[in-house]
Amino acid sequence: MKRKELYIFIAIVLALVAVNMFVMNTNNNSLYSTDEELLNKNYVSSQKLFDNVWSEVKDNYYDPTLNHQQWKYWKEHYHGKIKTDEDVKVAVDTMLASLDDPYSRYMTKNEYADQNTSISSKITGIGVNIATIAGKIQIINVIDGTPAQSANLQNGDIILDIDGKDANGLSISEVANLVRGPENTSVKLTILRDKDKLVKNVLRKEIKIKSVKSSVDKNIGYIEITSFIASTTPNEFLEALEKTKDTDGLIIDLRGNTGGLLPNAIFIANLFIPEGKLVSIVGRNGYRYDIQAQNTDFGVEKPVVVLVDGASASASEILSGALKDYHKATIVGTRTYGKGMVQKIIPMPNETGLNLTVAKYLTPSGSDINKKGIKPDVEVQFTARDIKNKNDVQLSEAKKLLSRMLTENKCCSAK
Repeated sequence: MKRKELYIFIAIVLALVAVNMFVMNTNNNSLYSTDEELLNKNYVSSQKLFDNVWSEVKDNYYDPTLNHQQWKYWKEHYHGKIKTDEDVKVAVDTMLASLDDPYSRYMTKNEYADQNTSISSKITGIGVNIATIAGKIQIINVIDGTPAQSANLQNGDIILDIDGKDANGLSISEVANLVRGPENTSVKLTILRDKDKLVKNVLRKEIKIKSVKSSVDKNIGYIEITSFIASTTPNEFLEALEKTKDTDGLIIDLRGNTGGLLPNAIFIANLFIPEGKLVSIVGRNGYRYDIQAQNTDFGVEKPVVVLVDGASASASEILSGALKDYHKATIVGTRTYGKGMVQKIIPMPNETGLNLTVAKYLTPSGSDINKKGIKPDVEVQFTARDIKNKNDVQLSEAKKLLSRMLTENKCCSAK
């Protein structure tokens, strides 16, 4: 590879991340985002916006054949037909669908703004997670220590209207945008709880998104990483390690963690793997870059079990794959999602963005896990009875396994 091409590719690699996370107040597919000051706020015509997206895909998509099609067809097909930004959305979605790539997508102005909010790891709102259930906007989680908790909002509450605006028929993003607002302002929510209608005036505050949780059970530490998307994740993980430093064994729970920033996964993997290749990135035309572990004065040397499931994807698979390949952890649970493709978010005119697949990654041993996932060392499935009784058999197995490992280590040390 030429020196200039290598520098460009490394720059792209450093801007890569994984996909899909559930963030406060909205569903959002998230990869990597540039810093806010880099956002392209130039306004162009809708036709020009479409043409720009078309060019970015042509020049940067991972597969140079663009799924074995004549890419110029799309530019010719929509020439002179794009009148509004809504037209852009429809045309680009149709064009991207032809790639047969579930990860490449176009983001409208609001979707792009949400993307950057999740990267910054904070939001000004009330502190609830919401979802559409049976056509209704329902609160599925009230975050501890937030205005929502102070206002006695509860899981299961159905939001009927926001500041007098009927929530019926609104999307999750639309509701989230209405609930959010400047700090120290209030939002008036009418909710349905059982059969009672209640009115709640909730003061908006800055809500910090925590991506790492930890606890200690006797001599076993437990760290759950809910997402790799927040820029604060490395520091949060270090804080969790500090809280669990006196334990003999460690459980890292990646279940349900659908991805986040690639550097976050690399940073955490490096704490357990002091030297060697952590992941390989293979870009357009086969260009390959191996990300190596960096020397660090801080390392984790204790038995580790990693919990994964079918929703553990991308950055979660980078971390678990590296730990498995180096035999630094035993993987417990079910086969992971299998997302081995890497995206870059490209700022576009009119404050929109393009989430584009630009590379794939391989585990340190060279395994391509895309659409295959990572097979756990110990497979543990939930039964219907386990779910009904809220019996976490995977976590129980992880604790049993760690206890056996610690006992064996003591026996060996005694000899």
